[in-house]
Formats: sequence, structure tokens, C-alpha cells
Amino acid sequence: MTLSGKHVLLVIGGGIAAYKALDLIRRLRERGAAVRCVMTEAAQQFITPLSVGALSADHVFTDLFDRQAEHDVGHIRLSREADLIVVAPATADLMAKLANGLANDLASAVLLATNKPVLMAPAMNPRMWTHPATRRNRVTLEADGVRFAGPGKGEMAESGEAGDGRMVEPLEIVAAVETLLDAGAKPLAGKKVIVTSGPTHEPIDPVRYLANRSSGKQGHAIATALARLGADVRLVSGPVAIPDPAGVDTIHVERAQDMREAVEQFLPADAAVFVAAVADWRMADSAGEKIKKIAGKGPPLLQMVENPDILATVGHHEKRPRLVIGFAAETQNLVANAEAKLKKKGADIIVANDVSHDSGIGAGGVMGGERNRVRIVSHKGIEEWPEMSKDEVAARLASLIAERLGG
Repeated sequence: MTLSGKHVLLVIGGGIAAYKALDLIRRLRERGAAVRCVMTEAAQQFITPLSVGALSADHVFTDLFDRQAEHDVGHIRLSREADLIVVAPATADLMAKLANGLANDLASAVLLATNKPVLMAPAMNPRMWTHPATRRNRVTLEADGVRFAGPGKGEMAESGEAGDGRMVEPLEIVAAVETLLDAGAKPLAGKKVIVTSGPTHEPIDPVRYLANRSSGKQGHAIATALARLGADVRLVSGPVAIPDPAGVDTIHVERAQDMREAVEQFLPADAAVFVAAVADWRMADSAGEKIKKIAGKGPPLLQMVENPDILATVGHHEKRPRLVIGFAAETQNLVANAEAKLKKKGADIIVANDVSHDSGIGAGGVMGGERNRVRIVSHKGIEEWPEMSKDEVAARLASLIAERLGG
């Protein structure tokens, strides 16, 4: 419930991405936020006030001249009662209105009258996003203190259109909201922390690769939790299907060798947390063309070599961070393997988790799931944490890192 007690006013602009606002409402409310919505006339061409009201459990405001809502200057009240105003999707029109002080409908009047932070999640055609007028408006809005989440890059609703302009996914907007509304202590302010996350993909040929089941959820959650405590986080992520954490400098890599190079570029650092499930082996030589199956012949012989050990590299590095934390994903002898890894890799802490199918963690286990149960193995001994969500594991580990670096 990271947003418990917070009030968010969501302004929904008119664009095909308006359908994502429905999921955004749900995501905000499940974290404890109260969500009140304003819809533009154009937004109502894509989704209905009825569906928005059902998800927000509140009245949906649509008209600047609604006598019932405006009898007590409703647009002023709406603009001041929330802790934060989120505009999603933020169309080129809404950006232009706020940048130039126009207020000819309820949404623009609320934005112009507010004294609260504003977060915009742009969504528009790539040519609209790169148009000089839109670029000027963004510069103006940023100078006025408006924050932005996205846009992302990808296919557009229009056939054959692609590029920058996609509204980022609701969870990425939620992460930005959490960051903006977090008034907690920042014990890691001024500290630089490296985090690795996700799997690595080691190519066999142009269409096949060696990989594992890591989703990146735990590593990304840890990066988010560290940033929330004020850390300057550098996340090195393998191929994952989840959004980059808001407020985190993220670099995307594919292979273990790429990950090691990226990590070393970020040194020196105060701490490093190696969550990524790095492939132990790679092909000695990946094929330049697709390996074809030949009738009557068995499978090809794959000659593999050992991948670089990123944790051990940094654990014994001349620029070794003050605190080095590794993860041990094991299916047997959990504690014994974690203790051996602690000594061998030069780490200060090993976070050990049981990733076997009979671990008892959720229906699908730890890898790819939403929950985890870990043991903290260090030179001081072993501490067993109860089962909790990966976000809770991340928050608790971030607090432990703050405690260690603060000592």
C-alpha cells in the first residue's frame, strides 16, 4: 500500500491510449490511492465515464459548466484537493494548452489552476511528438516543473506507424507517482548503487539462444526501492518484459559479456547488488546462420565455454564497492551453496532463495512469480525472512543496504 492516504486526480486525454487509463486507475487504487478522474470530451470517444467511474469508485468530472459540480467552483477544488495530478494520456493538445496558459475546458482549467505537482504521460503519433511545437511545449512545461513519464517507443495504432510516442505502461506511471509522492527519509542520498536484473541470452544462432526463466521482477523491484531511498541507481538489465523503473538509469544488455562490461563502466560505486540470473555458459562460437535440422542426423554438438563471473569479478575488483551483494538461486542445499558462494565470490551478503518447483512459493514458484522467501547469508550468520512479495523483499533489502552503508 505504497500510496495509502494519497489522493490522485487523473486527467484522461483523448487518444487511443485512453484505454490504458482504466488499468492505471486499478493499479493506483490497489496501492491505496484514492483516484478521482477528469475526462476530456475527446477521451469520451474512446472510453466511457461509466467504466472510469466504476473503477475509480467516484464521480467522473467531464464538464467545466456542470452547474452541480461548479456551484462551489469545482475546477478549483479539484485542482487543490489532490496530492498529485496525473495526465494520461497527455495529448499534444493538452500539452499545448498548459504550456500556453489556455483553459477552455475542465481539464485545462484544472491544470492551470492547480498548485500541486503534475505528471504527464504523453501519447501521440511520432511526428506529432517530434514536431517543433511539441518539443517547445515540453521544454516550457519542464521549466514550469511538470514531470514526464515517457513516452515509449513502438508500434502506433495507425498501420505502418512506429517510433517515439507510445504512452508508457500503467505500472511505469505508478512507479513515477510513487517516486513523486514519497516524502520519506532518503538515507541513500548521494550513494551510487549498481543493480543487475533479469536473465542473459546467449546466442546459439540468429534465431536461438540459451537462457533461463528469470523475469527481472525482483531485480527491478530492488532498483526501485533503492531509488526511493535516494540512491543514484544504475540498473543493468538483461532481456525482460517489464518496464524500466522510474527514476533509474537503465542500460539494456543481452549477453553476460555485455553485462559485465556495463557493470565495470559504472564502477566505482558505493554498493552493487547482483540479482541477474546470468547464464553460466555460452557458445564457443555462435553460428552465423540458422542451424538446420538434417534428416537422419542427430542434434548438433554445441560446444560451450564458461561465461564471465560478474559477481566474483566485482567482489575482487580493484574498484570494489564498499558493499557487494549477490543472489543465489538454488534448487537444493540452499544454505550450504550460499555460504560457499559468499566465500568464493568475495561478497559481503548472499541473498539465497529456493527456486525449485516444490519451494511452496505461489503456483509458479519464485522465478517469474510475484512472491519470494529468502535467507540473508553473511559473515555475521544467517537470517531467514518470511515469505513476502518481491516489492517487500526489495524494500527490506534496501533498508539493510542503507543501514550497512550508513555505518
